[in-house]
Amino acid sequence: MKTGSNKKARIKKIAVLTSGGDAPGMNACIRAVVRTGINYDLEVFGVLRGFEGMIEDEFVLMNASSVANIIHRGGTMLKTARSKSFMTKAGMLAAKENLEYHSIDGVIAIGGDGTFRGAVEFGKICSVPFIGCPGTIDNDLFGTDFTIGYDTAINTVAEAVDRIRDTAESHGRVFFVEVMGRDAGLIALRSGIASGAEAILIPETPTKLDELIEHLSKGRKDKSSKIVIIAEGDEAGGAFTIAGKVKKKIPSLDIRVTVLGHIQRGGNPSAMDRVNASRIGFASVEALLHGKKNVMTGIVDKKIAFTPFQKAVKHILKPDETLLRMIDILAK
Repeated sequence: MKTGSNKKARIKKIAVLTSGGDAPGMNACIRAVVRTGINYDLEVFGVLRGFEGMIEDEFVLMNASSVANIIHRGGTMLKTARSKSFMTKAGMLAAKENLEYHSIDGVIAIGGDGTFRGAVEFGKICSVPFIGCPGTIDNDLFGTDFTIGYDTAINTVAEAVDRIRDTAESHGRVFFVEVMGRDAGLIALRSGIASGAEAILIPETPTKLDELIEHLSKGRKDKSSKIVIIAEGDEAGGAFTIAGKVKKKIPSLDIRVTVLGHIQRGGNPSAMDRVNASRIGFASVEALLHGKKNVMTGIVDKKIAFTPFQKAVKHILKPDETLLRMIDILAK
């Protein structure tokens, strides 16, 4: 039984795409967009390979069966790409022409900062309304408490570090584990707390190598292992660089380095990511029907919230001081 109504009759066809880096939960969001759109008697098109597919006219008409059995899958069934062509006027004009050819009345773009910036620029030449869904593992967008994929990513890191600790304890080693986060250290911060890290180094705070070295050299001797979590964008360098500096000062330490890399992007999305992605996808379709445009749909204090694209951009905030103090205390 259909619920609700299409309050904006001019919206008859919508398109959904994923752009930028993939994130667990994108499929759940696609599923919600497609089935919510169908509920409101809309034609829903999937655009393959993000903005690149919009330029290349890779539009696929979708139905409820198109998104069956994908809610639990990582990655994105629509594929994704970072389109250099979309940054050019010619590319944008081609995308505009294809949207008009398919009579698309609204677009839901699942992605991060680059996706929304692209939509803002595109809006200068194309009047088709865009709604954004925050799909990025970095959790670095303003206007939502958690981005789609973040919860899964930090759980993936915590699980990996648990496995690393097994071998660290067996050999009495110190492991420097590098996680994603070129500009924001939120993956490192929460996964480090969850895995009981000895220290967490992130871009948002100055790295005091002398203090780290002193901590590792004078820490409790009965500890059979030590884990240091490092965001890839830390000012002191990546895990290999920092581990090398520590080794020079404390030659006696048995040090190993692990770079987790793209395993943080993959894997089945957590229940939290599936639910959040579904809520955001559902609300994004209804937002289009109610005339909203050029906003990102997020969840703030457990409620759906809409933030203009210009504000929903990558942010670098000072981390929670309480969390930073807690790390120091609990690592003793």
